[in-house]
Amino acid sequence: MKTALITGIAGQDGSYLAERLIETGYRVAGTVHDPVVADYEHLRKFRDRVEIHQADLLDQGQLETLLRNVRPDEVYNLAAHSSLAAAFDQPVWTGESLGIGVARLLEAIRVTDPLIRFFQAGSREMFGYAAESPQDESTPFRPNNPYGYAKAYAHWITGYYRERHGLFACAGILYNHESPRRKAEFVFRKITRAAAMIRLGRQKELRLGNLDARRDWAYAGDFVRGMWLMLQAEQAGDYVLATGQTHSVRELCAEAFACVGLHYEDHVVQEAETTPRLPEATLPVGNADKARRLLGWSPQVTFRELVRMMVEADLESPNNG
Repeated sequence: MKTALITGIAGQDGSYLAERLIETGYRVAGTVHDPVVADYEHLRKFRDRVEIHQADLLDQGQLETLLRNVRPDEVYNLAAHSSLAAAFDQPVWTGESLGIGVARLLEAIRVTDPLIRFFQAGSREMFGYAAESPQDESTPFRPNNPYGYAKAYAHWITGYYRERHGLFACAGILYNHESPRRKAEFVFRKITRAAAMIRLGRQKELRLGNLDARRDWAYAGDFVRGMWLMLQAEQAGDYVLATGQTHSVRELCAEAFACVGLHYEDHVVQEAETTPRLPEATLPVGNADKARRLLGWSPQVTFRELVRMMVEADLESPNNG
């Protein structure tokens, strides 16, 4: 039986990954920053099959003790806030938690057991003001916000430990991925939840910013399969996970409201955006050919299926999220 340690196990990606690994026959351990106040809702169905540990990625000694106690074969680092607004408000904390914390975790692995296989969850925000589209593993990083800069450092330090110390360390460059476990502050979930709430008569309108912004949206469950495949490969490397297709916020609204028999134009109000953000030079869309060729990975859930999945979940549990 393999043992996996998942940092940030209570979040969207961590919970889907834990669920998948348990079904595959793994012993699964996970970390949260504070076990007393952590929200375990996403782990509810299999909470008794997961070991929960407290961990601070900035505490080197604590990480080394954790690794010696758990003795994992694989470590998946998914502990990260993903709010751009929070990154702008707290750039130093963002750099420490998302960047320096990854270096400390890799160093802890090097010191305690360099045979551990490691996955680092990166972001398409690292490409930022990208000079080309679509983006792949060779596209230069040009981040334009503190979150992207911190993730870029984490990506590069993962490569450093792979090349300098021989760790089996993989970095994923993850495009937007959603699910019914996504927090309501993110636009995809905000829209599907609003469609459900309006249908149920519990909300009157939805206020959004730029309806013409386009994103490469995928299903989180497909992405955690990609994470796992990276650590089963013969060689460690970096991989883009994306669908290669984009949809606008307007398309998302139309699809979500259609799922409940409504027209989005009757309920969506466009307003000025509040989060500072530089304009995008190119379309934010990923090229996942490398993952397809070397890992046999491809997304299985379509955009339309994802929207319907989330709207139906929000209709069933309107208070969730």
